[in-house]
Amino acid sequence: MSTCVFIQIRCKPGTTYKVAEDIALREIHSELYSTSGDYDLMMKLYIPADADVGKFINDHLLVIEGIERSLTTMTFKVF
Repeated sequence: MSTCVFIQIRCKPGTTYKVAEDIALREIHSELYSTSGDYDLMMKLYIPADADVGKFINDHLLVIEGIERSLTTMTFKVF
């Protein structure tokens, strides 16, 4: 069973669409949205059960150029 996380992403000015395109090309997300507020994008990501959450995010997402900051919310139970 995989772990579901929501990740909010703040992009460097002018890079939001490029960051979103790079995420989409990697095909690692379940859903990806542009948002208003402190963060520019929000994504839903399923991390394989045998993977370390932090390492998976660092290796697959945070290597994308233009990402300035991220905030990860772990999930527990679906209602």
